[in-house]
Amino acid sequence: MTEKRVQFADSQPLAAIGQGSWYMGENPRQRQNEVAALRAGIDLGLTLIDTAEMYADGGAEVVVGEAIMGRRDEVFLVSKVYPWNAGGQKAIAACEASLRRLGTDYLDLYLLHWRGNYSLAETVEAMETLIRQGKIRRWGVSNLDYSDMQQLWRVEGGQACATNQVLYHLASRGIEFDLLPWCQQHALPVMAYCPLAQAGRLRDGLLENATVREIAHGHGVSAAQVLLAWVIRHQGVMAIPKAASVAHVKENAAALELTLSEDELNRLDHAFPAPGHKTPLDVV
Repeated sequence: MTEKRVQFADSQPLAAIGQGSWYMGENPRQRQNEVAALRAGIDLGLTLIDTAEMYADGGAEVVVGEAIMGRRDEVFLVSKVYPWNAGGQKAIAACEASLRRLGTDYLDLYLLHWRGNYSLAETVEAMETLIRQGKIRRWGVSNLDYSDMQQLWRVEGGQACATNQVLYHLASRGIEFDLLPWCQQHALPVMAYCPLAQAGRLRDGLLENATVREIAHGHGVSAAQVLLAWVIRHQGVMAIPKAASVAHVKENAAALELTLSEDELNRLDHAFPAPGHKTPLDVV
């Protein structure tokens, strides 16, 4: 398989495409398909699995837990804490609840889902407590913009942050103005959620875009594979698409082997230009 890989603090290098679980666990009739898809992804080397206590009110964590049963050591497991649980004893309790649903005694990475009423200092303190207790190996953030990261870096212990997970896809390129370059400068991996805009109205527009489809046709691949290859073209950027079927997981994994040419990247830039100024961080 290709060497498109991303490394978090003190971790082994991981495939630059992982597996998301947003919307999993909402329909019991889909559960076995979701479990099978996640297991197939592990088989294909997509060993990072991302979930959150928010997804299906913990239901996604239950699905992930079933998928990794007996395979915990093969997986880099990520979950996220609600902002209103991201400090003090609430953070400890929230993490322990996630661990129970996942059927494991530790997380490889625990993320603040977005900023809330707890200060960044309180969240960092809670994360460091969880590390000392052995419940998590490392911590990070999600949906924090450039200014938020500046604040985090000034907090004692804040520079131990292992990642920032943000929305990023071909039609949402605002992070390229300041946030992505800053993360790269600090060797901080970026996790791109909704890399196919799957939670937004632009999904069909992206997959049906003429330029995207022409490039896909030229490579004999799907439009979704082109979009994934575009996201992970940057060093230190990982895509975490959700795939609830084995077929989609196989398609995602194959995108690791797709490299877009400079001409193709230029054509995509022309079709979906990056903003030349600061824009608010996109959040879904």
